Amino acid sequence: MRELAQLLDVSEQTIYNWETASTRPQPAMIDTIARLRALGKRELKARLLNRTTRTLSLTDVGTTFYQHCARVVQEAEAAEVAVSRLGSAPSGVLKVTAPAAFGRMHVACAVPEFLARYPDIKLEMDLIDRGADLAEEGIDVAIHLFGDLAPHTVARKLAPIRWVVCASPQYLKKHGTPQSLDALAGYNCLFYSFRQMQSDWKFRSPDGSIVSVRVGGNFIATNSLAIREVVLRDVGIAMSPTFVVGDDLRAGTLKALFTDYEALGTFGSHINAVYLPNRYLSPKVRAFVDFFVERFGPQPYWDQGLSLAGVEAPAMPAAAPGQAPGRAVDPAGTPVRRAPARRQKVA
Repeated sequence: MRELAQLLDVSEQTIYNWETASTRPQPAMIDTIARLRALGKRELKARLLNRTTRTLSLTDVGTTFYQHCARVVQEAEAAEVAVSRLGSAPSGVLKVTAPAAFGRMHVACAVPEFLARYPDIKLEMDLIDRGADLAEEGIDVAIHLFGDLAPHTVARKLAPIRWVVCASPQYLKKHGTPQSLDALAGYNCLFYSFRQMQSDWKFRSPDGSIVSVRVGGNFIATNSLAIREVVLRDVGIAMSPTFVVGDDLRAGTLKALFTDYEALGTFGSHINAVYLPNRYLSPKVRAFVDFFVERFGPQPYWDQGLSLAGVEAPAMPAAAPGQAPGRAVDPAGTPVRRAPARRQKVA
């Protein structure tokens, strides 16, 4: 590999010097030309150089061969740097983004422990509810809740996202408790909508089929904490992630509905740490991701004590670096049936 790197370096200099030289070519230049010609003839069965008494340039084959070799050398050099960093302690500025609600509730509270464990890291965290360009914005790690990823990024699962349909006891006392999924169409349902309005709530039934219910309501928000505040004030029924309402369910200030059905939420099925491929071997990035994999896990603390379909699921297998996250979509071949809509009753 070192010989290939040296040959590429000398080749660049030789072609440049040949084209700009006002004196007779030096022996080193002639030797490099001979080596390239021999390489093309012996290994590639093709000519790599166009040479005249006044000009020297790469052929189309030579250009293609050079570009591929240059990438190989670049990756090899990057690998050497990455491996050399493995033994060093995590340090430096670590730039992280996270969704506002999740970051506030479950990331910020863990920062003191993380910094105590890695005192040489300076953490910069931006809580945003939008997609971020990791390369352009210089972000090391993005905590990501949606199933779709930007090209050329790597995702590692931190925890599953589980959903629950819930309402306050006071709302249910006033309007009655829906006795079937299709009855939800007659209640005021509160919507989390980040990208577009979704009027269907989906559930996985005990037999594995997907049930889709058309619902409606008088409140839509792009932040799950806002939905929580409104549902706690007896306005309607919400489908919320358990990482937002888990404490409320345990305290009894919200009541879970249809616990035999697994609610399928409006965004991804897993919380992921997303980073650029060439950044994972950075000790500070590895430290951050491993810390939250350990802290959350396949049965995160916010699901403890909840009796919901899917919460007692088997442990989630560890994701290999580069594995794309799963999506909360209908499984292939799973029958889908739509419950009939009823007239909406708005509180």
